[in-house]
Amino acid sequence: MRIIPAIDIIDGKCVRLSKGNYDTKKIYNENPLEVAKNFEAHGIQYLHLVDLDGAKSSQIVNHKILEQIASNTTLKIDFGGGLKSDDDLRIAFESGANQITGGSIAVKNPILFKQWIAKYGTEKIILGADAHNEKIAVSGWLEESEEELLPFIQNYQKEGIHYVICTDIAKDGMLEGPSFNLYDKILMEVQGIKLIASGGISTFDELPRLSELGCEGTIIGKAIYENRISLKQLENFIITTPLRFN
Repeated sequence: MRIIPAIDIIDGKCVRLSKGNYDTKKIYNENPLEVAKNFEAHGIQYLHLVDLDGAKSSQIVNHKILEQIASNTTLKIDFGGGLKSDDDLRIAFESGANQITGGSIAVKNPILFKQWIAKYGTEKIILGADAHNEKIAVSGWLEESEEELLPFIQNYQKEGIHYVICTDIAKDGMLEGPSFNLYDKILMEVQGIKLIASGGISTFDELPRLSELGCEGTIIGKAIYENRISLKQLENFIITTPLRFN
């Protein structure tokens, strides 16, 4: 299972929120590149980079941070937040993103999102399926849509989507453990996807459980920043755990 630390950006700084609430913002580091280099130094190969300013605005905002990290590390970066147009996507890939995550756009403009899948391929485009009470949330989780989680994923699987990041918003940033039952349900109902679990990771012991469920990757944020899980533990996990999927 891939280990994918998260860096969320507001005003160019590394922050974390609780349940996606911007009022709970906590700054952990003023230098995201420093954080990314520390991840890389512990054998981590992947990074989930979220432009929280972009998620609230009408366009990508923190692409310079993306470019800085991509230019100064070997991390494979998936980037999300504020990707609402072809130009945003072009900027993200030109700035060094290996993959992009589309959540709100997949709900609000499915025609455009499907065009992205066709143009860039399913290895480059990740479906963001972030949910509250199994309803998809959009606009930086500030809105709840009428889209049901499982049909939403299934519909995009028919369009060729392989990678799906699913966050249970009620768990995000709360350090109370991930939604094991939800991920199990998704993997039972939507077979063949590469599910990346996100939200609520609180202890190292949860990682083998997610791997056993069949998750292709897991995104870890606050548990790292609050020293609940050490980078050394993640380094050892990466060394000793073979990847489930290529």
